[in-house]
Amino acid sequence: MAATIWQKRVDSADWGAVTAEINDFGGALLPQLLTKAEAAELRGLYYDDGLFRATIEMSRYRFGQGEYRYFQRPYPKPINELKHALYPRLLPIARDWWSKLGRATPWPDDLDDWLDMCHAAGQPRSTAILLKYGPGDWNALHRDLYGDLVFPLQVVINLSEPGVDHTGGEFLLLEQRPRAQSRGTATLLPHGHGFVFTTRERPVESTRGWSVAPVRHGVSAVRSGERFTLGLVFHDAA
Repeated sequence: MAATIWQKRVDSADWGAVTAEINDFGGALLPQLLTKAEAAELRGLYYDDGLFRATIEMSRYRFGQGEYRYFQRPYPKPINELKHALYPRLLPIARDWWSKLGRATPWPDDLDDWLDMCHAAGQPRSTAILLKYGPGDWNALHRDLYGDLVFPLQVVINLSEPGVDHTGGEFLLLEQRPRAQSRGTATLLPHGHGFVFTTRERPVESTRGWSVAPVRHGVSAVRSGERFTLGLVFHDAA
């Protein structure tokens, strides 16, 4: 089957460099996965109530300030296409991480087979997210806890242009290092580019071997304008 344009964009990444960066820092920038026109089209979907199964006002749950919506299936293009293109690239990293931690690696080669496993385990709800931040909005540092079955990596794509559509709104990672101070990173995501990062935790090496470092992610305060983000999670929710 011919590769889709989104498959070609995913494949254009230097995956050796991406793997090295995420192994070192828990997150890595990806190439431009969406054009400006595609990003604008996805931003416009936010106001179509029929596309979503739930809307979350972050301040109500003390998650920060802003709003996000969970898409319902079937996903509009190119969400499903991007997830299927990214999954096989992320799978070797996930398997390597869990092997280093002495854990079973439950993920099959095919994303649909993995999602079938999630559904059979009582995690049938869709997890693709569209997030909207306005001036002063932010996302508290958190980990995405959707159920027992977890894929340890996920991807966000900035649907807005920094410095034009918004200022501020850096993507944040905070890693709790074993027997050490926490380490934080901040990344301003270019328009249409993806960022792959740790869902909950990752392995870090020390003189005692491999251990678990919990990682939380969030978004710094948007200073002006609006920032829309697409979130791609590779497991479904209970």
